[in-house]
Amino acid sequence: MGQCEVGSLVVVKSKWMTHQSKPDSTSSRLLRAFLHEITPQNVTALRTMASEPTEHIAESLLKRAHSPETASTIFREKVKQRPLLLRPPSPDPDLNARSKRQYERLQKAKKQRKSKKPKPLSAKQKRALSIHEIPKDQQKYAIYEPLHRMWSGYIREILGLSDGKRRYVDANSAGPVLVSADYHGALVEVVRSRCGSRVGGKGIVVKDTKFTFEIVTLKDELKIMPKEHTVFRFEVPFERKEDGGEVPKPLVFEIHGSQFEARAPDRANRKFRQHFDPDL
Repeated sequence: MGQCEVGSLVVVKSKWMTHQSKPDSTSSRLLRAFLHEITPQNVTALRTMASEPTEHIAESLLKRAHSPETASTIFREKVKQRPLLLRPPSPDPDLNARSKRQYERLQKAKKQRKSKKPKPLSAKQKRALSIHEIPKDQQKYAIYEPLHRMWSGYIREILGLSDGKRRYVDANSAGPVLVSADYHGALVEVVRSRCGSRVGGKGIVVKDTKFTFEIVTLKDELKIMPKEHTVFRFEVPFERKEDGGEVPKPLVFEIHGSQFEARAPDRANRKFRQHFDPDL
C-alpha cells in the first residue's frame, strides 16, 4: 500500500466518523475499531509481513532435528522435488471402440476353446479309475519275458558289452551307468532286507516308482518290493554267439534300493557321490 492508499483510507475514516449518527451495532463497532487501528506505521508493517515468504512447516520441523543445511537438503529432495505419480486418464471409448470389440471377440473365442478342451484328471481321479494299476489278466510272467530280453540288450549296450569284445566291467565305469539306468524289464531278486519275508522274491520289474519296485513273479503274482533297506540282485547275460560257441557266465550286480529312491526319469540326470552308508 502506497501513501495515496493510506491517505484514501484516512479520508474514508474521517468521512465515516463524521457522518456516523445511528446507534452503534456490532458491525459498526468492529469497523470503527478497524479504522482506528489504520496508521502509516501499521500499514508499513503489514506490507513487510506480506512481502516476506513464510517458511514451510515441514522445513521448520526439520530444522529442529537437523542442521539448517541438512534440513534444507532433506526438504528439497523429499518434499519439494518429490515426484507426484498420477494415474493416466482412461482413453476415450469412442476412439478405441474397434480395439475393444476385437479384444472381446478374441476373449470369447479363447473361452470357447478352453471349454472344449478336457481338463486333466487329478491324482484322486486317477486312483479311483486305477489308471496306473496293472489289470489282473495282464499279471502274467510270460507277457513280460519279451520285455526282459529287450532290457538285457539295453543294459549290455550301455555297459559296452554288446560288441562281444568286453567280458567284464569295473565299478568306476559301471557304477554311474547302473545308477542312471532304467530297470523296467529287469529280472531282480531280493537278497537282503530288514523284512525277512521279502528275501527270495524274484520277478520282472513292471513298474519302477520312487520308493518301490513292482515285479511279476514266476507264479504270475504282482508283488510290491520297497526299495528302502533292501538289496536287489540282477544278472546281465551275454549274447549268444551264432557259431554256437561257449557263452560266458552272466555278470551279477547288486544294488542297494535306498540309493535308488527316485523316479526313473529323475534318476537319469541325478549325480551320486560316494558317502558312508550305515546300512552296509
